[in-house]
Amino acid sequence: MRYFTAGESHGPQLTAIIEGLPAQMELTAEMINGELSRRQGGHGRGRRMQIEKDQVVISSGVRHGKTLGSPVTLTVVNDDWKHWTSIMGVEPLADDVKPEDVKRQITRPRPGHADLVGGMKYGHRDLRNVLERSSARETTMRVAIGAVAKQFLRELGIETVAHVTEIGGFTTNPDTYAEKGTEELRNIIENDPVYCADPEASKLMVQAIDDAKGRGDTVGGVVEVVIEGCPPGIGSYVQFDRKMDGKLAGAMMSINAFKGVEIGLGFEMAKMPGSKVHDEIAWSEEQGYFRKSNRLGGLEGGMTTGMPIVVRGVMKPIPTLYKPLESVDIDTKEPFVATIERSDPCAVPAASVVAEHVIATEMAKAIMEEFRSDTMNGLKKDIEEYRRYVKGF
Repeated sequence: MRYFTAGESHGPQLTAIIEGLPAQMELTAEMINGELSRRQGGHGRGRRMQIEKDQVVISSGVRHGKTLGSPVTLTVVNDDWKHWTSIMGVEPLADDVKPEDVKRQITRPRPGHADLVGGMKYGHRDLRNVLERSSARETTMRVAIGAVAKQFLRELGIETVAHVTEIGGFTTNPDTYAEKGTEELRNIIENDPVYCADPEASKLMVQAIDDAKGRGDTVGGVVEVVIEGCPPGIGSYVQFDRKMDGKLAGAMMSINAFKGVEIGLGFEMAKMPGSKVHDEIAWSEEQGYFRKSNRLGGLEGGMTTGMPIVVRGVMKPIPTLYKPLESVDIDTKEPFVATIERSDPCAVPAASVVAEHVIATEMAKAIMEEFRSDTMNGLKKDIEEYRRYVKGF
């Protein structure tokens, strides 16, 4: 499976094309729209979420609710486009209009964004050409693609969930949700304002967001993605670029504003002896092979172990501040206060939704590489046979 996304933040629409999905997989717009709505939620979201009510249109690759095996095209219209038609129009400017005369031209790069380096790389003197594509608005289509991937995984008995474990320095107590499965965890977080599974920590996180907003500042945090039901052996130890750890870490780090990733105990392992890190192996007739603990987060040697996969990502505070930082105008080279685009005091809850979907996409891709995937029924039979094989190994 491979995919591409296209579109600008204030352009007419966002588009994704997915190639390689098996035929006969159930897929409807409603399956995707629910996930897009979750991405726009969470305490701390800004005004853009009130403007855009993201709804997907499936325009190819699906007939009567099932995939055809041909490329699937997904489109989300930007409702705000009507206010940007002259600024973001595709047609050439009129002869009497100079590029510098276009409204909302940006020559002052914002610290923490792609503005300055992107302008250097692609030769843009109007930095709007950079921020329109580097915007986190692009993650709309990453979630749409991930919703398709989640449906694929669900048909194979694999479930995913993501939740917030830290915002503004306030962290969850894992004991409050450690024994909960993905479905129970999902029911809790979908009714929480910051998608957090610990009610007491959630209250502190909400307050941290409100305090930051009052100061004109922003806060970051940590999100955790859990995948249950994945069979062992997805990925490989034989080449560096086939290791599942690397693929999942790369997917997490591809999200806007993410600056760190860990699997299982992650960085805590540096403080611990090996006897407290590695997971002992056991076997039972009912389960087959399993681990007595899951400190390594369901991955060993670049491969899934059959235990729940646990991946966490660190999101930095959003760099667009309502109390902006200083910058330098690229035309005058004079110091200036950075321009302000729409922003959120905290987008960590929404980022947890994005994280779940990019991780689900990477897992779906890996499974399609491992098994025959022209048809959904054929794939299910192959995986069922493989599960029987590894259980009796």
